[in-house]
Amino acid sequence: MFRNAVDLNCDMGEGYGHWSYGDAPDEALMKLISSANIAAGFHAGDPNTMDATVKLAAEHGVGVGAHPGYHDLQGFGRRVIGAPPEELVNDVLYQVGAIREFATRHGAPLQHVKPHGALYMTAAKDETLSRLLVEALRKTAPDAFLYCMDISITDRVARELGQPVIRELFADRDYDRTGAIVFTRKMRALDPEEMAQKCVRACREGKVRTVEGDDISIAFESICFHSDTPGSLAIGTAVRARLLDAGIAIRAPGALDLAA
Repeated sequence: MFRNAVDLNCDMGEGYGHWSYGDAPDEALMKLISSANIAAGFHAGDPNTMDATVKLAAEHGVGVGAHPGYHDLQGFGRRVIGAPPEELVNDVLYQVGAIREFATRHGAPLQHVKPHGALYMTAAKDETLSRLLVEALRKTAPDAFLYCMDISITDRVARELGQPVIRELFADRDYDRTGAIVFTRKMRALDPEEMAQKCVRACREGKVRTVEGDDISIAFESICFHSDTPGSLAIGTAVRARLLDAGIAIRAPGALDLAA
């Protein structure tokens, strides 16, 4: 396998009011990426932050994505909330609608929807939640890409129901031998060059090394790094530079060959 082009995405707008989260400004990160996952108010974000972040993405030609999470500002959307799936889907639609209105204001389409944090991981394993979510998107945002993991139930259901889907490789997260990412609440400092070489290898070989020391196959069209990871600017800069050095272009999903 050799992937000669890939989307590069990052979570954005993850502050609230006067508070910000992460050690790099969105203005610097936005120059590195092709797609932005913009916090929609439940785990982070507020109307002014959403507006400013969408505007910034539109100015840089970066794809605008809604990044809906659990209603959990205190826990940054990383705690599971045991609400019924129907309620969670309504929460997602509420947040997607907010980002879409700001995108319309700034002349940008809603490119994608990517659930945040614990909600992303819950949907990945929950058939009912994934199915209700995809059914809702088929009616409200049928052309929006749904970002997920290749091993997830979300991916399978989206393909079954016809929702466009983008699978992700996580530059700044470890994998176990099942292909799942290893969840952590406190991120350690990472080596940007190590993360970059991981991404280049995945594009060239379709493989990543697990925490157990095994190599596993991974399918993806997009690479994600997180703005709240310590050293995110150095990680994003290194990943982008090494991909381009390896002849791997960085493009938004609409410009990718998704059959590759």
